Amino acid sequence: MEANIIQIGDRGGVILPAEILRELNLSIRDAVKMRIVDRRIVIEASPRQGWADAARKAHARGDDKLFFQDTLSEETVPEWTW
Repeated sequence: MEANIIQIGDRGGVILPAEILRELNLSIRDAVKMRIVDRRIVIEASPRQGWADAARKAHARGDDKLFFQDTLSEETVPEWTW
């Protein structure tokens, strides 16, 4: 995939194709991390980007139940020191 550097004011910019935005789950104005590695530009989604929205969607479809319903206690794990 190729892109051109465009002028944005007195800066340069690259337009990210919709395919890349979808792949990284990014929206316009989202914060990203950018760094240079071996003369390459690496752009990464912020680790927690979109978590709140994903949690709301999971709750709306009832997919936010805990995997372990019981909490740990002396009765469930007696060999642990509490």
